[in-house]
Amino acid sequence: MDKRFWSVFPDGEFLPEGEGNVAEGAELFEYNCNLCHNYPDENDPNKNAIGKLFGGHETMGTDNIDRTIGSYWPHPTTVFNYIRRAMPLIAPMSLTNSEYYSLTAYLLHENGIIGENDVINKDTLPKVQMPNRDGFVNAYPDIPEKYRTKQ
Repeated sequence: MDKRFWSVFPDGEFLPEGEGNVAEGAELFEYNCNLCHNYPDENDPNKNAIGKLFGGHETMGTDNIDRTIGSYWPHPTTVFNYIRRAMPLIAPMSLTNSEYYSLTAYLLHENGIIGENDVINKDTLPKVQMPNRDGFVNAYPDIPEKYRTKQ
């Protein structure tokens, strides 16, 4: 199977065609995500237990960081990749690439990462700077060229 179908790399390699915006993402969130996830101004503890998506900036740099999109995730491309492969829970991969870009735009906007009128696509998404982009350490050593797998 073509790995582009499954994988989007942190640098944006293999991002698909399509384009999304915050307004469409807000509508999609209401119908596809809010059953399990809180809106930014909601605080249902049952939904938070499933996966808190918003807030948490004040926990960055602490031992008990909230694992939200805005405070934990280091790459915007992996946010897109995850929701495209795994969401919505009852019908993963059932939306179009443009709809997944719109959901990503909404999630990034509501976490204060992009503007309300920003458009997200395969060119703009990798350029988004996540708040916790420097909060991780590369677990893989630099491998000398002669030992690298040839692709």
